[in-house]
Amino acid sequence: MKHIIILGDGMADLPVKRLGDKTLLQYAHKPTMDLLARQGRTGRLITVPEGFPPGSEVANTAILGYDLNKVYEGRGPLEAASIGYDMADGDLALRCNIITLADGKIVTHNGGNLQTADARVLIDYLNQHLGSERVRFIAGIQYRHLLIIKGGSKHIVCAPPHDHPNEAWQPLLVRPEENAPDDNELSAEQTANLLNDLILKSQQLLAEHPFNQERAARGERQANSIWPWSGGYRPSMATLMQQYPQVKSGAVISAVDLIQGIGRYAGLHIVKVEGATGLADTNYEGKAQAAIEALKRHDFVFLHVEASDEAGHDGDLELKLKTIEYLDQRLVKPIYEATLQWSDPVAIAVLPDHLTPVEMRIHVGQPVPFLIYHRDIEPDDVQRYDEVSCASGGYGLLRLQEFMQTFMSV
Repeated sequence: MKHIIILGDGMADLPVKRLGDKTLLQYAHKPTMDLLARQGRTGRLITVPEGFPPGSEVANTAILGYDLNKVYEGRGPLEAASIGYDMADGDLALRCNIITLADGKIVTHNGGNLQTADARVLIDYLNQHLGSERVRFIAGIQYRHLLIIKGGSKHIVCAPPHDHPNEAWQPLLVRPEENAPDDNELSAEQTANLLNDLILKSQQLLAEHPFNQERAARGERQANSIWPWSGGYRPSMATLMQQYPQVKSGAVISAVDLIQGIGRYAGLHIVKVEGATGLADTNYEGKAQAAIEALKRHDFVFLHVEASDEAGHDGDLELKLKTIEYLDQRLVKPIYEATLQWSDPVAIAVLPDHLTPVEMRIHVGQPVPFLIYHRDIEPDDVQRYDEVSCASGGYGLLRLQEFMQTFMSV
């Protein structure tokens, strides 16, 4: 049996008064996901281990069956793997957002929906002025980039910018962990001081760049500061093929560097789709077709869609509802209908990685609803796919690696 996980990043939510105290999954029109819930089995999943931040790097790694206590090194090394940067011994890799600051606060974590072509110009500019033998900026996608500190310490405390919208940025600057060990060339305090110096210098440089001056003249949000976070050293991860003998080969489809990086360490083939943006305007049809073709060649496909998470971070209720409905009709439906015609059965799982409530605009590490369907599965009594219905599902409440173990055993 072949397996595909369809993950709507941040799709789960909390009850919203404007929706009659329903969650967005309860309110949205999503007939295909509801059909799969009726014909399949459902449950809830704890995706974030105790003591870990409720980030996509944590939750997606856990969903794929990895023990975070053994493999977690933060987002930075995963971004490096996706971009194709081969980390050397002693490298500290950090995720580096380009964000928007105004009136002393973090306005948005995405630089005003910065586009990749513009971001590459800014990253090159920062490298020219701030890069050195120790410091290197590497361009990624949209606002998501990579910062390499040669000899930097990972024992620092950084604030994920998407968790602090409309908060003052200065109290969120990098600081060393208490009693941090010396396991690299720079101490934790030296690394924190270096990163904070880069943040401050980037603000001056970016404010002077024509791109931001033109944005300011038009009254638009500026991409006016870097924000490094979630740093780590090179991780050691077994591939999915090593962990699950039934998986001979696999593929990952995502517009997000982070997810591609997890996939690369997991031994999955990275499939890139033209027009995949990580936003609500992503190429759903292209990603669906890419997943169908990948399933013909591989035993396992991990299909990730970022749009709901971004809408949640923006606090955009209507847009997040649309992203859920787009996922249902433009992606889940064509994959289900295509695989239904195949002689070999395909197991389909649908779930988010974490909650990104529109009224909070941050990640929340509560259990998420999931469904698992294949043509011969024995259904439970659940009729709809949402946070409340799946609490009564036949799988009950699973924890972390139990989801992948359960899914691969169907």
